[in-house]
Amino acid sequence: MTTWVALLRGVNVGGVKLAMPDLRAAIEAAGGTDVETYIQSGNAVFAHPGRAEAKVKAAVEREIASTMGKPVPTMLRSAKQMAGIVDANPYEPEHPTHLHVSFFDDPLPASAFSSVDLEAFAPETFTVHGREVYLHLPNGMGRSKLAVELGKGGKKAPVGTTRNWNTVLKLADLSAR
Repeated sequence: MTTWVALLRGVNVGGVKLAMPDLRAAIEAAGGTDVETYIQSGNAVFAHPGRAEAKVKAAVEREIASTMGKPVPTMLRSAKQMAGIVDANPYEPEHPTHLHVSFFDDPLPASAFSSVDLEAFAPETFTVHGREVYLHLPNGMGRSKLAVELGKGGKKAPVGTTRNWNTVLKLADLSAR
């Protein structure tokens, strides 16, 4: 059994409602066991006999779409990958709420955000690492001009989802058990 972390995009924000018992049931229908959700924003940790991320992701997304009546993008990481994400953090924020991680399905090319003039957004900054983008936002996400700029990719931007550092740490901890 592999332990997986599912991070759903856009759940329980902007009118897209998914009760956590329904999320647990969808993951169980996809073959997951020992499903545990964390807060109401679409985070789940579960065991699954599947080792191939793409197959587990497809099964989970299919069941969530069946429950929701529409597709919900879901990023999947193994427990080992979550530990690696924590270890790769390039920032030591004074407040964990000032650090966020955006999760994507595929590694981002080095040029993904090369047009962003970081000096214009200082002291905010970001680092791309594999399939994640670490955002250091000293004034918080709600006031971040950098986060708005990074989200302007339109249809060319990869679909991802963002979690604050406290949530990343909690999910890594839950998946390590």
